[in-house]
Amino acid sequence: MTYLPGDLIYEGKAKKIFTVQNRADLLWQEFKNSLTAFNGVKKGEFDIKGQLNRDISAIIFRYLKNHGIRCHYVDALDSNIMITQKLKMIPLEVVVRNKAAGSLKKKFDMPEGFDINPPLVEFYFKKDELNDPFMSDDHVVMLRLLTYEQIQKLKTTSLEVNKFLKKFFETVDITLVDFKVEFGLSEAGEFVLGDEISPDSCRLWDKATGEKLDKDRFRLDLGDVKTGYNEVSNRIKKVYGEKL
Repeated sequence: MTYLPGDLIYEGKAKKIFTVQNRADLLWQEFKNSLTAFNGVKKGEFDIKGQLNRDISAIIFRYLKNHGIRCHYVDALDSNIMITQKLKMIPLEVVVRNKAAGSLKKKFDMPEGFDINPPLVEFYFKKDELNDPFMSDDHVVMLRLLTYEQIQKLKTTSLEVNKFLKKFFETVDITLVDFKVEFGLSEAGEFVLGDEISPDSCRLWDKATGEKLDKDRFRLDLGDVKTGYNEVSNRIKKVYGEKL
């Protein structure tokens, strides 16, 4: 199948989104080399970052699809292009936490790495100008983003994704601390996993040493961000294959 990019319809911090010529049901996503943190306040980049995140996301989406999770992934092209299903995106960031880190650790003065059992599901309003504020279920319903029934289904689906992702990363000796995902609705009104799943959107720690292999290396000035992302990619490809 040959795909050609159409018009640019959106550029975010990590990706450019284009239409696909002659395919109204698809999108062309270009993963960028830019790094941002703290809602874009801190900025950086490294070469092949877009390629690494595209590769990692593509492999994970295929893995999840094979385990019954509906994902927007269709195909991968060149070094940093992903073809995806066009969805009506829900302006929510869904965060699933297995261990205390980041804002949760700070908010409740918890020791980093504290086990969260059962895993915690949180919602944040996807609105850069508001710094993506936390949302309760009632807030989501108040803004008419979802119904209570849809919220419960979204939480259940997110926990299913967590279950499979934990197994995926355990296989490569990485601990999945937490992650952020986004969902959209298909034309039939079904939840479909979108966006990306990569070291940009997950906290990933080496299982043996606890070394951070994700964007916290950039957020916390730990250095050598590229090495962390490369390590995640290499481990995944060694176990799950490189074919995209």
